[in-house]
Amino acid sequence: MRLKELRKAKGIQQQEAAKELNIPGSTYAGYERNEREPRIDVLIKLADYFDVSVDYLIGHEKTPNHRK
Repeated sequence: MRLKELRKAKGIQQQEAAKELNIPGSTYAGYERNEREPRIDVLIKLADYFDVSVDYLIGHEKTPNHRK
């Protein structure tokens, strides 16, 4: 997943992202390290938060396809 690059582009820390997404910081960190896989509802929440498609988030698309 592209979480780390998206978070850094947004200029925030892991804990801030986790707090805004209402998930534990350790869980979010696990997603970034590819040690955990988010459920589909969390994947959608992550894509919404970073304003990208789920396909881009998981590495299936090469461009972010920012939603309008």
